[in-house]
Amino acid sequence: MDFEPYRAELVTYCYRMTGSFHEAEDLVQETMLRAWKARDRYDPGRASLRTWLYRIATNACLTALRGRARRPLPSGLGAPGDDPQVPLTPAFDIPWLQPFPDARAEVAVRADMRLALVAAMQTLPPRQRAVLVLREVLDFTAAEVAVQLGTSVPAVNSALQRARATLAEAGETTGAGQVGEPDDPKVREVIERYMRAFEAADVPALVRLLTDDAVLEMPPVPLWFLGRRDYGLFMRRVFDLRGTAWSLRRLTANGQPALAAYAPGPGGGHRLHTLQVLTVAGDRVARNVVFADPGVFQAFGLPGEIP
Repeated sequence: MDFEPYRAELVTYCYRMTGSFHEAEDLVQETMLRAWKARDRYDPGRASLRTWLYRIATNACLTALRGRARRPLPSGLGAPGDDPQVPLTPAFDIPWLQPFPDARAEVAVRADMRLALVAAMQTLPPRQRAVLVLREVLDFTAAEVAVQLGTSVPAVNSALQRARATLAEAGETTGAGQVGEPDDPKVREVIERYMRAFEAADVPALVRLLTDDAVLEMPPVPLWFLGRRDYGLFMRRVFDLRGTAWSLRRLTANGQPALAAYAPGPGGGHRLHTLQVLTVAGDRVARNVVFADPGVFQAFGLPGEIP
């Protein structure tokens, strides 16, 4: 029995469930181990190997999530800040949502991985979360999901309705909507302009690329800003503190354009500062989630220094 062809899609499933790339990898490894130990009991007449593996992975995720707090983004914890000069104090006691490195997943399974959507999913009870992903994203039938969760088809349909309603209230759906894809030429043009403005420390040019209600958030700092004005004031603060000769590298995360930002080093060269995951709507940047967690850098394989 060869489980490896399913590893990548199982990792993305466990990530949607937990909001953590590292935990998703661990849970898939546990899933593979459980499946190997139970291989003699697998009956291909009752379920496909893929369905059977998802049942094991779902049980592993639900066990891991039992009694655990959700993984949020700062914008999910309270009102936006009103002082771009406020001290930036990390909150390491909060299990923050992590980004997902697209390079670690097959293209076909990157759909519906937007950070804002994954964050909204974390507000759902774990079983509702599982039903939503299995039904809406992975296209399992209600009967298959009922077997995977050990429940009934009516219970699955009810959980799906409640999950859809919760996401709708949060302004999120499992469809991509108006969010631009990284390979869209219009999105690439916006990101290139953003990179040029950032590397030149040109705050007015950055602000012109933002939507009026652009969001800037920076886990593990439990602080976020709403609107072009505060976004621009905060970026001015960053350039004043870190210098102006930045270097950016393009990548993708959660099916969205992303940038590795390298600040000028005191002795020359550039040091890794943040990973920024951007949401582009139309021809403007609508959200920037800025990560400074070394664990995130490791997951993306980012070098700590560049020339």
